[in-house]
Amino acid sequence: MKFSIFILLSFFFLFGCNKKIEKEPFTTVKIEVIYEDSISIRAIEVMENSLAFAANNGVFGAVNLSTNTVRLNTISYEGKRPHFRSVAHTNSDFFMLSIENPTLLYKTGDSGKMELVYKEYGENVFYDAMTFWNNKEGIAVGDSNNGCISILITRDGGKSWSRTNCENLPQALEGEGAFAASNTNVVIKGNKTWIATTNGRVYYSENKGYSWVVYSTPIVSEKPTQGIYTLDFYDENIGVVFGGDYTMPNETTRNKAITIDGGKTWKLLADGKEPGYKSCVQFVPNSNGNGIVAIGFTGISYSSDRGEHWKNISKESFYTLRFVNDTIAYAAGNNRIAKLNFK
Repeated sequence: MKFSIFILLSFFFLFGCNKKIEKEPFTTVKIEVIYEDSISIRAIEVMENSLAFAANNGVFGAVNLSTNTVRLNTISYEGKRPHFRSVAHTNSDFFMLSIENPTLLYKTGDSGKMELVYKEYGENVFYDAMTFWNNKEGIAVGDSNNGCISILITRDGGKSWSRTNCENLPQALEGEGAFAASNTNVVIKGNKTWIATTNGRVYYSENKGYSWVVYSTPIVSEKPTQGIYTLDFYDENIGVVFGGDYTMPNETTRNKAITIDGGKTWKLLADGKEPGYKSCVQFVPNSNGNGIVAIGFTGISYSSDRGEHWKNISKESFYTLRFVNDTIAYAAGNNRIAKLNFK
């Protein structure tokens, strides 16, 4: 009988009181600068134990996350150093995409050097972000050209890329494009894809870019400097967009919104309240979609309640951010890359 009671008590303590412990909200962030140089870095990608990046002036490289050692390289095309603001990777290759005419898309080749796999000339050519659905299929996104936004697709692991015909895309609004601010204009969850534009709209594909629809958001977009600068999705339903106007970074109205139905409808967050303009927003991993970090040259802001309330936890300036777990992230910006430890 005593043994039975012991078993029952053990069961009670192990299972009856085993409620899920919610993580305490972040209150501070420790910033450790691990690389400094006179370049502007807006595109970073965590690749196993390294952080790959590409920047202006043809500079690209990788940081060993165990030793913080940095490997650097440069590339030129027709005597000029391209400006890179988009990077992506598969299990076997690293990709980087330049912004200006001509657009240049490179991948690591069998020789270990970067190989040019796509180029596009044109007065209105400008590409902003890229990512992959899997090791074979990837997407790059650019400003509108000939009546539709520019979308490049690969189905062979990045060896070849083709631009989607405008007849297979929603008609673009006048001047519609994306901001090449942090390589976060396009997000993938499974086969689903979302693209954020300067006109405060979100393009959505449920089938890896074979077909598209477009949804409106309440984000301000009356001026060329306004619109959605960044978006992220926690899962296939919960997503957040952030933007505003980088020329008026303290303006807090209509600059952030959330969806819980996969992007079909959006609701403004903390409208008229801090924070203002941000260039990159990311959900905190393992936070049930409640933890959000938004960064920009105005500093680092954090919400623990899915964007309803925010607090500024650092005034340090960065352009882009990627989490490696639920407390550690890496950020890049003007002249530097840093490790961020949230507590």
